[in-house]
Amino acid sequence: MKKICSVIASLLIAGSTLFAASNKNAGSLVVYGSCEEEYVSAVCAKFEKLTGIKTSYQRLSTGEVLTKIAEENGKPSADVWFGGTTDPYNEAAAKGLLLPYDAKNAKHIIAPQFKDANNNWFGIYRGILGFFWNTEEMKRIGIQPPKDWDDLTKEQYKGLVSFANPNTAGTGKLIVNTMVQMKGHDKAMDYFKALDKNIVQYTKSGSGPSKLVPTGEIVIGIGFLHDVVYQIVDNGYDNLGMTAPASGTSYEIGATAIFKGAKNVENAKKFIEFALSPDCVNLAQENGSYQFLVIDNAKPVKAAVKAGLDKIKTINYDFEDAKYHTSQYVQDFFKVIASDDRVKTK
Repeated sequence: MKKICSVIASLLIAGSTLFAASNKNAGSLVVYGSCEEEYVSAVCAKFEKLTGIKTSYQRLSTGEVLTKIAEENGKPSADVWFGGTTDPYNEAAAKGLLLPYDAKNAKHIIAPQFKDANNNWFGIYRGILGFFWNTEEMKRIGIQPPKDWDDLTKEQYKGLVSFANPNTAGTGKLIVNTMVQMKGHDKAMDYFKALDKNIVQYTKSGSGPSKLVPTGEIVIGIGFLHDVVYQIVDNGYDNLGMTAPASGTSYEIGATAIFKGAKNVENAKKFIEFALSPDCVNLAQENGSYQFLVIDNAKPVKAAVKAGLDKIKTINYDFEDAKYHTSQYVQDFFKVIASDDRVKTK
C-alpha cells in the first residue's frame, strides 16, 4: 500500500512539475489596455490563468498608444492593444502599424461594421456617445440640462462643459469626427470654436468627465453613457442625469488588435481569440464596464439595458472617412480653438 501511495505521489509531483514547466514554456505577452483599468486587469489575469502565458499590461489612452507605437516604428514594446475606440486603431492601420490576423472567433461578431475589413482590428464592445450632468449643480445654478449638440454653445453653459482632449483620447477624436459627419467640416469647426468658449477643461482620458461630474468639479460632460452607468451602479452616485443628443449621436467600437512587429505573435493571436470569446467579454460587466457586446455568444449587459441605452438610435458613422481623415480633422480642431489661450487641458 505504501508503495502504491509512493507511486501516486510521484505521479502527482511529476504532473505538477509538468504543468509548471508548461506554464514556464508558454512565454509572455504585453498588452496596452485602453479601456478602464479594472476591466483590462481582469482580462489579462483571466488570459494568463487559462493559457499559462505570463501577461502584463499598461493602461494608456488610445491617443497615447497611437503616439507611442508610431514613435516605436515597427518595434513595439507591447504585443496587443485591447479596448478603446476604433478611430485611433484605424489611424494605426492606415499607417501600417497593425498586423492583420484572420481570427477564427470573428465568426461570432454580429455585424460587418464591428471589424476591420482587412482584419487589422476586431470589435469587442459598442458604446454610445452622449451628455451627462450633475443634477445638484444644475439645480443650484438654476439652469436646464442640454438636449442637443447646439445647446452646449449657449451662454448659460459657459465654463461648465468638458470633454476629452482629441490628442490623447479616442473619445475626443470620435466627438470631432461625429460633428464633421453630422454638420460638414466647416460648420463643425465653427461649432467647436463656439463650444470652446464654454469648455472648462479638455480631460486626458475619455472617461475623465464622467469621474469629475458626480463630484461637481465639472457640471456637464460629453462622453460615453456607459461610463455614467458605472458611476451610478458601482459608485452609488444618484446625482447624475444623462441623455443622447436629440439630433443624433454616434458610437464607439471598442477594439483589439495585434501590433505589427510584436515580439510574441503566436501568443498575441491566442489573445485575440480569447478577446472574441465569452470568457473575455463577459468580464466587462463584472468589472464596471457596461458597453454593449458585439459577439453573438456573450451575456446581455443588464445595466445598460436598464438605463435605456439600447433604445438610442445612432448615425451611420463613416469609419472609412475617420480612418483617413481623423488626423487632419484633429489638427483643424486645434487651429480653431487656438485663439483661446486659457489653460483647459488636464
